Amino acid sequence: MLIRLLRAHLRPYRRLLLIVIGLQAVQTIAALTLPTLNARIIDNGILKHNEPYIRSTGAVMLGFTLIQVCFAVGAVYFGAKVAMGFGRDIRSSLFHTVTDFSAREVGTFGAPSLITRITNDVQQVQLLVVMGSTMAIAAPITLVVGIIAALRQDVGLSAVLLFSIPITAVVLGTMVAQMVPAFRLMQDRIDQINRVLREQITGIRVVRAFVREPEETRRFETGNAELTETSLRAGRLMSSMFPTVNLVINASSVAVLWIGADRISSGQMHVGSLVAYLSYLVQILMSVVMATFMISMIPRASVSAGRIQEVLETESTVRSPAHAVRAPPTRGEVELRGVGFHYPGAEHPVLTDISFATRAGQTTAIVGSTGAGKTTLLQLIPRLFDATAGTVLVDGVDVRALDTAVLWDVIGLVPQRPYLFSGSVASNLAYGKPDATEAEMWEALDVAQAAEFVRRMPGGLEAAIEQGGTNVSGGQRQRLAIARALVRRPEIYLFDDSFSALDLATDARLRAALKPYTRASAVLIVAQRVSTITSADSIIVLEDGEMVGQGTDDGLRATCPTYAEIVQSQLGQRDVA
Repeated sequence: MLIRLLRAHLRPYRRLLLIVIGLQAVQTIAALTLPTLNARIIDNGILKHNEPYIRSTGAVMLGFTLIQVCFAVGAVYFGAKVAMGFGRDIRSSLFHTVTDFSAREVGTFGAPSLITRITNDVQQVQLLVVMGSTMAIAAPITLVVGIIAALRQDVGLSAVLLFSIPITAVVLGTMVAQMVPAFRLMQDRIDQINRVLREQITGIRVVRAFVREPEETRRFETGNAELTETSLRAGRLMSSMFPTVNLVINASSVAVLWIGADRISSGQMHVGSLVAYLSYLVQILMSVVMATFMISMIPRASVSAGRIQEVLETESTVRSPAHAVRAPPTRGEVELRGVGFHYPGAEHPVLTDISFATRAGQTTAIVGSTGAGKTTLLQLIPRLFDATAGTVLVDGVDVRALDTAVLWDVIGLVPQRPYLFSGSVASNLAYGKPDATEAEMWEALDVAQAAEFVRRMPGGLEAAIEQGGTNVSGGQRQRLAIARALVRRPEIYLFDDSFSALDLATDARLRAALKPYTRASAVLIVAQRVSTITSADSIIVLEDGEMVGQGTDDGLRATCPTYAEIVQSQLGQRDVA
């Protein structure tokens, strides 16, 4: 997964990567030239008291050092540029993929997990690219060129390298194999603690109202302890890698000095060569350290890449067909023919054989007990879910054949839980129509019975709205969400229990103002309150996912026991009669 992700998203940066490789190669070769020059200064300059040679060779060393520094800075600069662009591209791909998901895919992954994948997981892979552009390129060059340079100094000491490098590789490989499952579990633990935090922050009022702080504290502490335990296990493995490498480096250095001293005393080796060989040994094994650092990052990055790739490779069940109909619907007609819906793995369907039609200028209401499938039915029209049986038609065209952007453009949806974005009243209304004028916004607010309280807010249309609309009441939040749909002037309005937080007087005024405003559009309303839908042209009654009644308010009171029971429970026996 990691290789596939890197290959796919680093392709646009091939030229920059070649520049990084070139810069790293030059700076590494320059660094590896310095020990040889140092050996010459010792053997030909210091031991022979040749000051001119020391000065000239020292000047050359300074030149190579300057080259090393300049090229290393350039390599880090372009490497960072590649890594930042790489991270930006992956986050962008994830964002667009997730925003194309239907409610089914979002529910499968869960919002906390998706947030972790877009942030923490991308960061892990991005960090690997940063280090790879600096360390991973230099390490193999140092290893190969360093071994060649060391052999040129003295072949007799090469036995040290034959033992130290394989031992280091075996030990590190064993540790990395143990780190992969630990990091995979760590990312799952991060998902879990994000989920707990999200629930506790979102539901803080409920937690306090029911005095559940101790229980929620224990739940967080449990998740936190599990994450800590997993992190410590992975951290111990990582922290043990570097002492192991340092042990090999120090033992190898002792071995080189021991063997080298005998070779110098026997005249088989010069002092400068021993110093140079020792420098090369440290550089070679330090390249192994750099490789070790990279290897220690690969397991976690690999796990993160798998989680990222899982999202990128998940196709939305709701998407435009290859040859989608792009002609926008103009009549605003909605029709359902034998529609059914069944969640994957569920024993019973949510909806079964639902058929009705709503024309422009008509209002269709959908009522039923909790869990009857009202919201699911409404969500099939804008394709938040796709029907598993039957057909949903808009202007006589199957919604699955329509381009999704075209479909959504003709629908104004007010969800069951209205959500407002941080910004202002105007910026929230602009979600419905980006180019809406102030006059259009005020007209929509007037119809939604929201203009009065917006005028009282500091700044009017520019009044601040906090994330989720938490600085306004539930009724105000609903009315602003209704205004957001109204300002769009779509061909089809979908109100999913959008009047539940309104008092009866405001509800009546809003419905009276809504009728002339939506005269040219089809209106579908899901409602719990009977008073909201008594004037609807057609009322659909659902019970356990089946349509048990259809007609007007008067007709259903007499012919549909389920509807009569709902009316009786809300309005009393006198109103039913």
